[in-house]
Amino acid sequence: MSKKYKIGVLPGDGVGPEIIREGLKVLEVACKKTDVKYELVNYDFGGNRYLKTGEILPDSAIPEFRKLDAIYLGAIGHPDVKAGILEKGLLLRTRFELDQYINLRPVVLYPGVYTPIKGKEPKDINFVVVRENTEGAYSGTGGVFKKGTEDEMATQLDINTYKGVERCVRYAFELTKKRNAKKSLTLVDKANVLTYSGDLWQRVFYKMGEKYPDIKKDHAFVDATCMWFVKNPEWFDVIVTNNLFGDIITDLAAVVQGGLGVAAGGNINPEGVSMFEPIHGSAPKYTGKNVINPIATIAAGAMMMDVLGKTKTAELIDNSIKNILASGKIKSMDAGKMGFSTSEVGDLIAKGI
Repeated sequence: MSKKYKIGVLPGDGVGPEIIREGLKVLEVACKKTDVKYELVNYDFGGNRYLKTGEILPDSAIPEFRKLDAIYLGAIGHPDVKAGILEKGLLLRTRFELDQYINLRPVVLYPGVYTPIKGKEPKDINFVVVRENTEGAYSGTGGVFKKGTEDEMATQLDINTYKGVERCVRYAFELTKKRNAKKSLTLVDKANVLTYSGDLWQRVFYKMGEKYPDIKKDHAFVDATCMWFVKNPEWFDVIVTNNLFGDIITDLAAVVQGGLGVAAGGNINPEGVSMFEPIHGSAPKYTGKNVINPIATIAAGAMMMDVLGKTKTAELIDNSIKNILASGKIKSMDAGKMGFSTSEVGDLIAKGI
């Protein structure tokens, strides 16, 4: 008897409910085609609930999440809630407590999508960023002294453990091996200035690399990487980096691949529950207008199926996205300029499966 997957759905704030609606629409069609069974568990966590109750995540939430097979997230961020409250209390807490230690960001230029990088085609922009997701500068370690005075001092520590670095680097090597593309893995750091953390990452990277003799080991400083994303994105296959640098370079990568509207990501615990989402925010000014681009969310649904081991289901969704974009029917990846509404784009992709 085939397994029935339990998927938690967090539409979130702003345009989140609209894009999740289209993601679920496409997922339903693809799963029916491939006989994948699942049930949805809906959660109302986000800005509206916080404003009503003062609660971000109840104590029962994380134990419930651990019983799921995956989490499908829309967007978090409310204009009436101070920045950082929901992000830390919901997103970061979920990542940390579910130990989603990999942030996975495929960077793919779909056919028919405009990239501002002159002369580059889909064959030139096809790489993956593996970002450590539970340590680094986002660990929340630090403090403030004499706040509000001229002598104020603030610290935010960049925490890198051997265990955290090793498991991230191992995941990146295994992914490079699985992709079987250029068989090249690039470590991105700033070891010429951040010498202690840089030394740890480099030692682990090259020691681990001895177990993968067929994979080319490369290295780049983060500032140079930003330059090469624009100048020579075809150089990259898989990148592995720390939490902070990964956060920054993946936003640049999103522009290289045609915009946030097509940029999907996954927060992965290879041994546990993973969470999948578009990397864009809640875009409150577009809320309820049915004009936001749902493709990143739909692609995140494909990632979810792939990580759950349902490769055929993922391929159906990805191929439909590629075919619709290659057709030229969708004029732009920007909200309100697609030539179709949010729901119509979802309909096109669902029909294409």
